[in-house]
Amino acid sequence: MDGILRLFPNGIREKLANRVGHRWKSLQEIRFRVGQPIELNFDDKEEWLTSLRPSEHDATFLLNQLSEFSLYRMEEELRQGFITIEGGHRVGLAGKVNTSNGSVHAIRHIASFNIRIAKEKIGVAKPYIPYLYDPKTNRYQSSLIIGPPQTGKTTLLRDIARLISTGWDAKRPMKTGIIDERSEIAGSIKGVPQHQLGVRTDVMDACPKAEGMMMMIRSMSPDVLVVDEIGSEKDVQALMEAVFAGVQIVCSVHGQDLRDIQRRPSLKPLFEQGAFERFVLLDGRHKPGSVEYILNAKGENIWKKMRCSQHEMDWSTSSVKRYDMGRV
Repeated sequence: MDGILRLFPNGIREKLANRVGHRWKSLQEIRFRVGQPIELNFDDKEEWLTSLRPSEHDATFLLNQLSEFSLYRMEEELRQGFITIEGGHRVGLAGKVNTSNGSVHAIRHIASFNIRIAKEKIGVAKPYIPYLYDPKTNRYQSSLIIGPPQTGKTTLLRDIARLISTGWDAKRPMKTGIIDERSEIAGSIKGVPQHQLGVRTDVMDACPKAEGMMMMIRSMSPDVLVVDEIGSEKDVQALMEAVFAGVQIVCSVHGQDLRDIQRRPSLKPLFEQGAFERFVLLDGRHKPGSVEYILNAKGENIWKKMRCSQHEMDWSTSSVKRYDMGRV
């Protein structure tokens, strides 16, 4: 975690390191607000360092560390409201927004920083990958991972990409293309992934998703495309082009549940065209990466979820775990 600790002034750095101790693996966020106690969000609880109330000087130090003393080169990041640093960690920003012609130009006078810790959890997707694979056609099902923030969408997506690229249970490795717009999936440094993504993975780093998908299809002919956090109409158009080109898609989207996603106008074409064959709904009540349901194209839950005993499985397709796939 040296890459995270180096962002802070010495006094804060030491107290932060002592407070977290051996718990770095369960730490999700560090929230740093001028004049307020530093907030630590772990997998199971929140804690505050009440003795640490960062000053404006501390915020300037943190911003200089993030930008390497060159705010000019971070102009696009300041407009987007986040910075991705080495290791794939993402730092969200909040403060006074400058606008130009009604659009956000940059964030200035930054007073809040949200440092989201990137997690590489090897094997987290192994229980679920069989449900995304069709043995009859020997191909993966185009799949949409759905969950609120901090439910492990990127962590799960990363390990799915690794398994597809490496192969599992005698399934052959497949060419996998990752469009990593925010450098969170691969955590690339100068284009080289720092996370384990398998032997047949190619990454388009820091590239807008819509353009990156078309570039990847033309240049690398992937079997499967992996994309994080779709949402715009341009993203949807590019996804549709990929599907029509015969490429399987595995992507994620922010949402509470499938009905929430179906109501979004920008995503409507994906449902009208039946672009997805699997829907993976994450369980926000448990640790990140935990799956609640895996639905097929008919809205039936096909995920065998452990219940009370070791051998009790849930194969239910009742109305509680069924969605009307015809409604958008």
